[in-house]
Amino acid sequence: MFYFNLKEVKKKINKHPTHNTYIYICTYIYHSYCVGESIVNCNMSVIRRRLFGFCANGFYCKHTKFPALQKVRLFRTTNLETRKMAYTMTQTTWMATKDESREMMAVWPDVVRDLTNNGQNSDLSEVTKWLVKVLQYNVPEGKKNRALALVYAYRMLATPEQLTDDNIRLARILGWCIEVLQAFFLVIDDIQDKSLVRRNQPCWYLNNGIGLAAINDGLMLENAVYQLLEMHFKGKDCYIDLMEIFRKVTMKTLMGQNLDMLSTNYGKKPNLNLFTMDRYNSIVKYKTAYYSFVLPIKAAMYFVGIKDPEMHRQAQTILLEMGHFFQVQDDFLDCYGDPEVIGKSNCVDIQEGKCSWLIVVALQRATPEQRKILEECYGSNDPEKIRQVKRLYNDIGLPNTYSIYEEETYNLLNTHIQQISRGLPHDLFLKFLEKLYRRVS
Repeated sequence: MFYFNLKEVKKKINKHPTHNTYIYICTYIYHSYCVGESIVNCNMSVIRRRLFGFCANGFYCKHTKFPALQKVRLFRTTNLETRKMAYTMTQTTWMATKDESREMMAVWPDVVRDLTNNGQNSDLSEVTKWLVKVLQYNVPEGKKNRALALVYAYRMLATPEQLTDDNIRLARILGWCIEVLQAFFLVIDDIQDKSLVRRNQPCWYLNNGIGLAAINDGLMLENAVYQLLEMHFKGKDCYIDLMEIFRKVTMKTLMGQNLDMLSTNYGKKPNLNLFTMDRYNSIVKYKTAYYSFVLPIKAAMYFVGIKDPEMHRQAQTILLEMGHFFQVQDDFLDCYGDPEVIGKSNCVDIQEGKCSWLIVVALQRATPEQRKILEECYGSNDPEKIRQVKRLYNDIGLPNTYSIYEEETYNLLNTHIQQISRGLPHDLFLKFLEKLYRRVS
């Protein structure tokens, strides 16, 4: 690692603007200086855009909390190493800090006790013990991004008077409501897709021969969400709004799941004629974007007391776009990601015949001969046919197409965030975008 001042780095970047093996990553502190200009009172988005220009491959700068430095670190690295480093840097910057994750986990035993207190159902002790197993296996082992997003949003949106220890704890419980809801979706989804691995462990329905009895476990998880909401938020002004947003988002997600299953012909040979970009966009919107992006932020807004319809509309518009970005990344990582990092096997979408971004773009670009290969091989368990599809993806140039898409979408979302005009803090959405950009899991 070498150190250069900003002017020296800019000269080097101008000299080698397309050098793929040199990635210039700017690390800046909030109380530092940017090209001689004070940034103490400067909007961070302005600094971010300014430093963006210093990066050879478009990689953006990240400010940290270390002592002030007027230097830029120059890393000589490969693109893969840079992705992993970017992911690590992002993980330690905002909502997924170790401290907040620990605080979330500190609340988890209380959540389990709330859901399994059998004082009113003393004759259901066996069921209570089983529910504990269901909860512990399926809920806390994920990255908890949705819960952490909600807590972060609450901290940003709440007034100083609202930022009490009790309210922060309630925000964490509300975050766990989303994680429990997600566990319900995943348990059912894995059964329908006949998936094998989830979060580096066997899917719940495959654990100790549970089988289709896991459907009932999923339904218990869904209802646990509303039990928590009733226990902790009943009587508060936000209670009805929270109940409604959880119910509406659950219904939208289930409809998205149904559209996904219809697209895969319920696990039979998929009809590739159905795999259009419009259909893909609808699946992503309903199956992923609402519960992963819209729900955490709108729930935080309701808990804070924000009910302005226009503020909710603007937030939802941006968050649905981010959800789409997230799912395209997921589709790419399913095929090209590191299985140990993403927590599941590669090319599951090819094997299951999913309507993914990669297959939709491939079908748009495929020659008649390539189309025949896809018709024959897509949706097959045969390892050789899976390899043929991936080779075709490479021949069509999908990795490069994805790289361009990711860069252009990041820039477009940045622009849309700057256009939010109804009092919502831009930094809230910029932080989400930073976490998504060039993620590896």
